[in-house]
Amino acid sequence: MHPHETEVHTISPELPAMFDGMKLAAVATVLYILVRCLNLKSPTAAPDLIYQDTPLNRFLLKSCPQLTKEYIPPLLWGKSGHLQTALYGKLGRVSSPHPCGVRKYLPMQDGATSTFDLFEPLADHRTGGDITMVICPGIGNHSEKHYIRTFVDYSQREGYRCAVLNHLGALPNIELTSPRMFTYGCTWEFSAMVGYIKKAYPQTQLIVVGFSLGGNIVCKFLGENRNNQERVLCSVSVCQGYSALRAQETFLQWDQCRRFYNFLMADNMKKIILSHRDSLFGGTSTKRIDADLSRLYTSTSIMQIDDNIMRKFHGHSSLKEYYEKESCVHYIHNVNVPLLLVNSADDPLVHDSLLTIPRTLAEKKQNVVFALTLHGGHLGFFEGAVLFPQPLTWMDKVIVGYANAMCQWDKQKPPCQKSATGSPPPAEGGCAEEKA
Repeated sequence: MHPHETEVHTISPELPAMFDGMKLAAVATVLYILVRCLNLKSPTAAPDLIYQDTPLNRFLLKSCPQLTKEYIPPLLWGKSGHLQTALYGKLGRVSSPHPCGVRKYLPMQDGATSTFDLFEPLADHRTGGDITMVICPGIGNHSEKHYIRTFVDYSQREGYRCAVLNHLGALPNIELTSPRMFTYGCTWEFSAMVGYIKKAYPQTQLIVVGFSLGGNIVCKFLGENRNNQERVLCSVSVCQGYSALRAQETFLQWDQCRRFYNFLMADNMKKIILSHRDSLFGGTSTKRIDADLSRLYTSTSIMQIDDNIMRKFHGHSSLKEYYEKESCVHYIHNVNVPLLLVNSADDPLVHDSLLTIPRTLAEKKQNVVFALTLHGGHLGFFEGAVLFPQPLTWMDKVIVGYANAMCQWDKQKPPCQKSATGSPPPAEGGCAEEKA
């Protein structure tokens, strides 16, 4: 026998075993990374609710089962806040509808032109009432975004008229008519839209809805002036951060990749600002234009853009002043209409430390309910069995479910408890004494 034949015969059985072991180790490593990154071991649960025990809140929890039932995200990826956020941002919604609306143009006092889209209901409301959802989208968003279109279509089918603000400068085909665009907390355009709806539909009642930055704007709007709460049945804010001043420090941190998201948001803001370069910078001196644009090009965070560009639209002397004046945290305690605040614990944009604001508010005020889900990311909240999400999200269903409950509560109240001012009714049944 040739000596080499013996060597081949004795070594060959060991090679496959060694490679099989390496394959198993590689598969195990990949599975471990997937389980960790996709958070597959995380449990599913009903939202954590903070509220006071009042007749209204007891009625709400009975009438809106989405708030008390387990929220189950898609099994394979739904427990990752990053994937929920990314899918919302890039894919929008599954089978996104195309609701048909009318675009309205409102001239503002400073020469700006605000726009919003108006969508009439596609069915009668279950209470028989005339109810309008006034909706404020997230940063740089408008009525044509997938998540807005899906929510509007669902609301229309439930009997709601919808008015959706297009943030000033956000629509690519609408030119600015003054050197100003939307900011973190400017309520002028939203106020103009609400004023138009109140005048055009004298009998309608309002449900105020804000997503992300829009949540900050609507809460600030309601708290700025008590008159803004007239004819408002309730309000919902989803995934907002409540205080830009507190949030700016967390946006520079790398945990949950927040610094990376900050960079992406800044890049998007640059594109919006530069698309309106002539309108925003055309009327100033060449030296100032070059300085502002130079700082804009080199900005890598939202805070730098806010400091170099955004705060100047309203004449704020510093970034701190801009964030102080435009954050709803200083106004939200003045809101007396029923208010639902929704956040997700795995939202990569909203740091956990910011959630002490809604938590404390719900503990102190009877009209506030704070719902915190384990999963959902930033404006994700997809639902589905394993891989493919359903067209409607948990967020869509909970907002409409909450609105339905509030409309039903208002309809069944004694006439003497109904108020046009938005003031909360007496805590218990019966009528308050009328003053002469």
